Amino acid sequence: MATDVKVPALGESITEGTLAQWLKQPGEAVAADEPIASLETDKVSVEVPSPVAGTMSEQLFKEGDTVAVGAVIARIGEAGAAAAAPSAPAAEPATGQGQTEVAGAQVNPVGAGENPALREDHDAATADLTLSPAVRRAVLEHHVDPSSIKGTGKDGRLTKDDVLLAAKAKDGGAAAPVHEPEVKAPTPVAAVPAPVARPATTGERKEERIKMTRLRQTIATRLKEAQNTAALLTTYNDVDMSAVIDARARYKDLFEKKHGIRLGFMGFFVKAVALAARDVPSVNARIEGDEIVYSDFLDVSVAVSAPKGLVVPVVRDADKLSFAEIEKAIAAFGKKAKEGTLTADDMKGGTFTISNGGVFGSLLSSPIINPPQSAVLGMHRIEERPVVRDGQIVARPMMYLALSYDHRLIDGREAVTFLVRVKEAIEDPTRLLIDL
Repeated sequence: MATDVKVPALGESITEGTLAQWLKQPGEAVAADEPIASLETDKVSVEVPSPVAGTMSEQLFKEGDTVAVGAVIARIGEAGAAAAAPSAPAAEPATGQGQTEVAGAQVNPVGAGENPALREDHDAATADLTLSPAVRRAVLEHHVDPSSIKGTGKDGRLTKDDVLLAAKAKDGGAAAPVHEPEVKAPTPVAAVPAPVARPATTGERKEERIKMTRLRQTIATRLKEAQNTAALLTTYNDVDMSAVIDARARYKDLFEKKHGIRLGFMGFFVKAVALAARDVPSVNARIEGDEIVYSDFLDVSVAVSAPKGLVVPVVRDADKLSFAEIEKAIAAFGKKAKEGTLTADDMKGGTFTISNGGVFGSLLSSPIINPPQSAVLGMHRIEERPVVRDGQIVARPMMYLALSYDHRLIDGREAVTFLVRVKEAIEDPTRLLIDL
């Protein structure tokens, strides 16, 4: 008797998701609690486990379909049972395009514009692996053997970064997409048409159309909502990072030995924001209807780059945490973001956001607030610039800071005061210890 596999609860206020990937195919053995599918919601990716051990007998939806919480998406039969024909296969083959049968298994035809030889190599290399669409594209483009790459994702699965690193190692340099020219049979001389004047083109010109993920759609909606609703304004300042850099250099080894985590820049900025928010509480407040809600706690949303987009897990009660606790929390979130295991609870709430574009090389930007929050601090890259100190021009490691805020709630004077407090704390970290 087959057992139904239902979409689990996906988090507060989330009623549906997108079936991003089937991790098990009909006929494959499944262990109890083993993930059989990956769902993508507005906020996170969720794996659907099998409630029993057995054999995947039927898939009721295909990849890309929207599924509601509680819907039956698959059925698990007894171990060794024959798989039923899926009512909605993960990939529907087009008719009349050379579909073939090999040893009873259906093989999809080569798509338009694809290189047949490359497709055969790719299929052979990935026959025993479960790869996401992004990883499959990377394998196809860079001509790497996925079976020879050690995956760093959850349960040892390959990520796109794993493939890119393997391609770079194979090529001995930067990995770049490789497009093989299509091989065509030679045209008889007699059949060569007269030359036709046309603009010269070089290389292949391709377009790829990919449906936006739910996460990307949500990011787009929320950012546009912030622009449409809030009265956004940004104020800028720069900060001399010399004192923080010296402190890290002096104590980084002792810090890591004692706490098992590296001392980064984010701990200093979280502490500086907590200190400044005491003087300017409006940056940690929000508007609800015709009321202003002030929080006596600081939950910092830290922008983290994930394979599918920017996510903002929340470091809760950040104003009460030590440097080590802040760094450990951020490191754990970064690892979960890379593995795609962040939960809705990890990103729920947040009263203030810190975004560090400097890790990608950004010199200056104007961040957009994360509704319903009223302010976001943007950090940027550190670079030596000439500044005047005691009447002398000297080189100092400088960073631009940007505070974007909702002008409906936060006045310009308050925004500037807050950013100056952050600057003062970073340039003189002793303030963080004696609460000045």
